[in-house]
Amino acid sequence: MQIPIKRSIEAVPGGMMVVPLLAGALIATFFPGTPKFFGSFTGALFSGALTILAVFYVCMGASIDFRATPYIVKKGGTLLFVKVGIAVILGLVFGRVLGEAPVAAGMFAGLSTLAVVASMNDTNGGLYMALMGQYGRPRDVGAYTIMSLESGPFLTMVTLGIAGLSAFPWQTLVGAVLPLLVGMIIGNLDREMRDFLSRAIPVMIPFFAFALGTGLDLSKVWQAGLLGLAMGVAVVVVTGIPLFFADRITGGTGVAGVAAASTAGNAAAVPAIVASANPAYADAAGPATILVAACVVVTAILVPVVTAWTARTFGRPEDAEAAAPVDASAAPAQPVGGR
Repeated sequence: MQIPIKRSIEAVPGGMMVVPLLAGALIATFFPGTPKFFGSFTGALFSGALTILAVFYVCMGASIDFRATPYIVKKGGTLLFVKVGIAVILGLVFGRVLGEAPVAAGMFAGLSTLAVVASMNDTNGGLYMALMGQYGRPRDVGAYTIMSLESGPFLTMVTLGIAGLSAFPWQTLVGAVLPLLVGMIIGNLDREMRDFLSRAIPVMIPFFAFALGTGLDLSKVWQAGLLGLAMGVAVVVVTGIPLFFADRITGGTGVAGVAAASTAGNAAAVPAIVASANPAYADAAGPATILVAACVVVTAILVPVVTAWTARTFGRPEDAEAAAPVDASAAPAQPVGGR
């Protein structure tokens, strides 16, 4: 007898991230002594998030191809610049008001600069590529090879530094991006290693999600209810509108920009990594993880709906190209991997 476990998990938006995260949080809330009681490998699963993430980012880097056509660089670079630019602006604004600490009470309890920046900085690559595969062109899918540089805590740390908050030593900044760079070098030197490492990307997600969940207290999750929903909607609106116009400026219809207005599943891991690098963010990390996880779910639901509406209203990219065919030699191979 077969039980469709994987299919059931994937039926939940962002399920491979959200379901293990919730499972870890349930155990930590109701059976907090579990890791100490069992110890050994079982205990290690509860505390190994950073180690698993280090391996994850090596594999993610291996999926990024250095060789990209000018169109991919232009499209992906523009969307990357706009998405990160919005996070920087919001980081400056919220940094002036909140600093490093989260809001302590009230309807905005748990909101922090870290939560805002982490939720805005990183695009759900798997969702973007799936939507562009349906509504876009192969080379729009390929733009994610550039956008995937958002992956990991590096840009979030840089953004927080630009916002004038607690800075990170250069060694920490380099260390945050080094696994990704090592993976990129390995993957571009050997295609077989790229294929080999890229296949591990989706496998790692539920394991680091579970480990992150074990650090959450579900008694505080209810606080993320309406606030988490509002933040998810804010990600789609605040990043989606500028990305829509950025896509049109680079020759698109706006569909690719809207498809990029989401929060990546692995962005929920960023607050914990940032806090481990700088204790000033320790109080904000737990609530931020919950809020960012909520953004992952909300944007995974909203972005496909808004992208479909954008394609119906403004046309698909291939429709816009009908009167001006593009040289087939400019179309790249589809990128490996996703989030």
